Amino acid sequence: MAALMQATATLPPGDGLLLVGRRSLRSNNSWMHNISLLASGANRCTLWLNPVDATERGLADGTDAVVTSATGSVLANVEVTDVVPPGVVSLPHGWGHSAPGTWGPVATARPGVNSNILTPSGGLDALAGTAVLNGIPVSVSAPAAEGAAGSEPKSDR
Repeated sequence: MAALMQATATLPPGDGLLLVGRRSLRSNNSWMHNISLLASGANRCTLWLNPVDATERGLADGTDAVVTSATGSVLANVEVTDVVPPGVVSLPHGWGHSAPGTWGPVATARPGVNSNILTPSGGLDALAGTAVLNGIPVSVSAPAAEGAAGSEPKSDR
């Protein structure tokens, strides 16, 4: 418990949101994104955002949001849901098929967002001793107005 308290006491302030990953049954591994039957249906590469956090940021279901961490930014489609509690946002792992050298025509047609852009490249999770994949401090906001200087986030979407 002491390690947990110490780890959370040193989080950068950001705007109070923590990013966690997720997987869905039909896209448990990225190779599944290249099978037409499994890739069909609704977009599963969405940013889950609690209704309270969405309202505070002026975001609605189906709109885009800029998600920014200490290491980068991505543009993600918002899915407002109470599946995540206030203060937590979720992006699935294994997407980002628009990057150069990505294989597979089905996956390339539905590239999604590469959440790895948001993960720290160094250090270890204080509690698990593994790569930091969850609990990443992020900010989430509406995209800047088109034409504004510096308004384009680094994204693979």
